[in-house]
Amino acid sequence: MKQVVQNYKSGELALLDVPVPGCKPGGVLVRSAYSLISTGTELMKVSEAGMSMVGKARSRPDQVAKVMQSVATNGVPATYRKVMGKLDSYTPLGYSLCGVVEQVGAGVDDVKPGDLVACAGNEHALHAELNWVPRNLYAPVPDGLAPRHAAFGTVGSIAMQGVRQGEPQLGEVALVIGLGLIGQLVVQLLTASGVRVVGADPDPARCALAARLGAAACGDPAAAAVESAVAELTGGHGVDQVYLAAGGGSNQPVELAARLCRDRGRVVDIGKCRLDLPWNAYYEKELDVRFSRSYGPGRYDPEYEIEGRDYPIGYVRWTERRNLACFLDLSARGRLDVEPLISHIADFDDAVKTYQGLKDGELKAVAVLFRYPADGAEAEPTAQGPAEAPAVTVPAVRRGAAASAPARSAPARSAAAPVRLAFVGAGNYATSMLLPHLAGADGVTLSTVVTTTALSAANAQRKFGFARATTDLDAVLGDSSVDAVFVVTRHSSHAELTRKALLAGKAVFVEKPLALTEDELSGVLAAVEESGNDRIQVGFNRRFAPLLREARHKFGARTGPANLRYLVNAGRLAHGSWYLQQGAEGSRFAGEGGHFIDTASWLLGADPVSVSATATPGHEDLQVMLRYPDGSTAAISYVTTGPAGFPKETLDLVADGRALRLDDFVRASVYGRKRWVSSRLPKARDKGQRAELGAFLRAVRGGGPMPVPLESLVATTAATLAVRASLAGGGPMTLASER
Repeated sequence: MKQVVQNYKSGELALLDVPVPGCKPGGVLVRSAYSLISTGTELMKVSEAGMSMVGKARSRPDQVAKVMQSVATNGVPATYRKVMGKLDSYTPLGYSLCGVVEQVGAGVDDVKPGDLVACAGNEHALHAELNWVPRNLYAPVPDGLAPRHAAFGTVGSIAMQGVRQGEPQLGEVALVIGLGLIGQLVVQLLTASGVRVVGADPDPARCALAARLGAAACGDPAAAAVESAVAELTGGHGVDQVYLAAGGGSNQPVELAARLCRDRGRVVDIGKCRLDLPWNAYYEKELDVRFSRSYGPGRYDPEYEIEGRDYPIGYVRWTERRNLACFLDLSARGRLDVEPLISHIADFDDAVKTYQGLKDGELKAVAVLFRYPADGAEAEPTAQGPAEAPAVTVPAVRRGAAASAPARSAPARSAAAPVRLAFVGAGNYATSMLLPHLAGADGVTLSTVVTTTALSAANAQRKFGFARATTDLDAVLGDSSVDAVFVVTRHSSHAELTRKALLAGKAVFVEKPLALTEDELSGVLAAVEESGNDRIQVGFNRRFAPLLREARHKFGARTGPANLRYLVNAGRLAHGSWYLQQGAEGSRFAGEGGHFIDTASWLLGADPVSVSATATPGHEDLQVMLRYPDGSTAAISYVTTGPAGFPKETLDLVADGRALRLDDFVRASVYGRKRWVSSRLPKARDKGQRAELGAFLRAVRGGGPMPVPLESLVATTAATLAVRASLAGGGPMTLASER
């Protein structure tokens, strides 16, 4: 299928061939009929992409701050790879469309194939021939509403949410500053609510359009006509509300708002304009400044948008989806008229030329629509309707008859033949920490990349040279030429994808965690037993870090029990991070803690026999105590409340009169009869990914043992899961092997 994309690094716009997205549970696959270009938001993004790197940095100081924090935590090379990977990738455009439901995912019962729906979301309602849209981001189109009008649903919801924030009352007077697409819709919504409206915009054509759509008066904000109209309509008191629907770097809109608003009036920011509030003017009138967040309540909440959890109507009357449905209803009943706003309709094949015309100013428009062919025709579709410590069982590893040899279903391969790899998932970690080591490597062929998002698969194919990009997992599992599958998806899918790949006879590299529950772990081991395929590696890379391995060698063998202390300064997560979705993706420690348990167990040369955990309120900071068969102990402090500038990982190991210290994979030292200190020259942090991948590929190529025994991977996963059990039960958990 085709999709409009932009490279943020170069500014290039393209109509790209990408895989068709899969239809996941909780949503629908929609074939686009019309999609709307937001001539404000999207053109701002297009213009920003054309800036120099310095210009981009100046326009997004928030992102610059994140980059500097990443440098402090992960080092320059890793940060550079991550930033360049994001910049030099195609990003989608679009967030408002109307289309026909082509396929319905599990759990959806309010629409059926063939129904017409309006869709929202800058990750779901894209300028693409097909989109997967979750349940709370679409709404059925009422009978009689033209699809090109329903395509305005998202921007209509943005305008509606802004008007709701202003709380207009019958008979009031409002000022709308900025008469672009959002401003024109705000004018109509206010007029339909019984409010008299004054519009302000320097463009005479937009002022004339607003007047035709119901504004009582319109004019240039720099001229006297607007102030005169406000004075006449309000008896000199000033307007009750001001809606800022303008963009740009001028502070004129907020100054005009203060001048023309009445005492204790309301100022609502809908657009993205400069907000240097003149303190005296806003203080003297005690103006109420409000912000309108996009389409309404639910926006940026993954539980609402992705997982489909609605807010009770008694507590949240107008959510994103209810705003969308309301706008469609008003349009269908003729209370809103978007037809006069349509300046141009372009065929989707002309998308790049259309954007270029808008950017260059050759195409003057309030609203532009892309028209998609429907089954090769141009016709529009029509609307359709305290005792002994409790034990946590470590599942026994049982292998089938073929366990000592390559899996029964694995194809025979020559040692000289390249190892053919498939990736399931191509997110930040895969593209910054794994694929750069594999792309172009001798003896490696990147065969197929599978993602649920079509564009991420296309990006990975372009950047790393995959032979094929798809959203169809079965295409990989059924490909007999694929030797190994990398599972680099969100945590909740690791166990199931690993299980399927093992049953398909593939060697599996799965990023941590292997499983989020005991049942998931048992399911993976059942697949090992059923298939006889135990070719699995979990991405516990720290034990492969060159600096840590060198320090362990310098420390030497020990005879007595050891004491290990591991401080992990995990830091705060950005708002909206999927790591915060604990209901679906597990706790942060469940997702990341296996790294540190594995490192401790490797250093101590054994698997833990008991786990005890305590936590601060809210489980933000954890203290995990591990005990080992020889009496050794490991204490892992996992904290999220530490300072940003402090090293992420520091480790101390003491035994037999010797001590080993690791400082964030930058420097290490060993104290004993002789002291050893690693090079003081600054080095990039190497946490072992390259060496780990090399060990995995050698095992796949030569048929030898996996780099880490399966029993150890299972023990580490069980210990990680036991942390949750200990926190719930308030005591230590014995890790009892299954008999």
